Amino acid sequence: MKNTIRLGGALVIGMALMTGPSQLWAATTAEKEPVTDSWVTAKTKIALFADARVKGRQINVETKNGVVMLRGKVDSDEAKNAAEETAKSIDGVKSVKNELQVVAPAKRKVVEEKDDAITDRVKREIAKDSRLSKSSIDVKTNAGVVSLTGDVPDITSSAKASWTAWKVVGVKSVKNDLTVKDK
Repeated sequence: MKNTIRLGGALVIGMALMTGPSQLWAATTAEKEPVTDSWVTAKTKIALFADARVKGRQINVETKNGVVMLRGKVDSDEAKNAAEETAKSIDGVKSVKNELQVVAPAKRKVVEEKDDAITDRVKREIAKDSRLSKSSIDVKTNAGVVSLTGDVPDITSSAKASWTAWKVVGVKSVKNDLTVKDK
């Protein structure tokens, strides 16, 4: 009986050793699936939520052509640097644009209310311009810094969008990440 149990155990271990390396070999030699921007965004968000140094819910993540943009408000410079470090560690990330603003928790509510008002004013001004209103422009504001993303038909429209945002009361600066569509 003891020999039968030993033989059975040896067979189980032997089978595991035989199938384990072949599965490992197959996994390492299989072709990798292409990494998409949405995959990079999802992995980055998950990593930020798992990182105890940052509060993932404070950070907005967007990815375009492998470039990760971090936006939002964090409590400290350490959290800002940790978020960038975490994003850079994700497979498929080509570079990171860290546009996180450091805002003390006590001031956050006031800053967010002002940012929401600035975003609304910029959107209204863009909507007034017939050329810009036809473009796909997204507006976000962090601590008075307006970020423009999306697509515009030409470089003139991109410049016009920056100037339109810049003229809005409360805007400290404008980051233009608009993409000019090829014709």
